[in-house]
Amino acid sequence: MVRFLVMALAVAAFWTLSSESVSAQCAMCRASLGANSTFARNLNIGTLVLLVPPVSIFCAIFVLAFRHRRSG
Repeated sequence: MVRFLVMALAVAAFWTLSSESVSAQCAMCRASLGANSTFARNLNIGTLVLLVPPVSIFCAIFVLAFRHRRSG
């Protein structure tokens, strides 16, 4: 089980780090940023940082539910 989680995290990290950066902002955010690419990059990083806690909580609940299902 641990080996599977480590492999899944490694694949996810590789996939995330090897992808090209994209403009994932809504139209209003993109219009307000204008041509300031440094601020747009920082906004994208901030969005990813804010996404980490909910995804971590979801994954922890999923792992706990999966373990509980197998032991019961």
